[in-house]
Amino acid sequence: MSTLSTLKLVISKKHQTVAPIVIRRNKLCSKLDEQLNLCLAQKEGKTYAPTRLKTYVNKQTGERMTAEVVKRVKEWFWVSDSGKINLAVKYGAKTLPLNRKGANAIELSNGDELISTLKSLKVMVANGELDDAMNEVSTATREAFNK
Repeated sequence: MSTLSTLKLVISKKHQTVAPIVIRRNKLCSKLDEQLNLCLAQKEGKTYAPTRLKTYVNKQTGERMTAEVVKRVKEWFWVSDSGKINLAVKYGAKTLPLNRKGANAIELSNGDELISTLKSLKVMVANGELDDAMNEVSTATREAFNK
């Protein structure tokens, strides 16, 4: 009982819900992390193949089975006609607008710059700098379903 008296005890309640913007930030951070791992693997000459669990019904027995399958990761970057690397930040299937002038991609000179840009984008998302762009894309997607 003496150890318990040395601790600071408080009355607290855990929040059951998380703010939607925090969920969006976490989703985009995990996707940026996948792109970063993809770039690092390509730089080392390896393939990046994350796995996920897929549940299906066996047609012969009728029972539910779970299998580990390779997840497909699409590249957000490509080489332009000028030989530069272009990086578009995606939220779901939509490309995030990066500024008010309509820019939708970041131009980079090499793979190392691509990796450092992905790392800085991840920090920017965690700090909430792309919240407006995520809200804009999310609202547009939601309105498209209501038509």
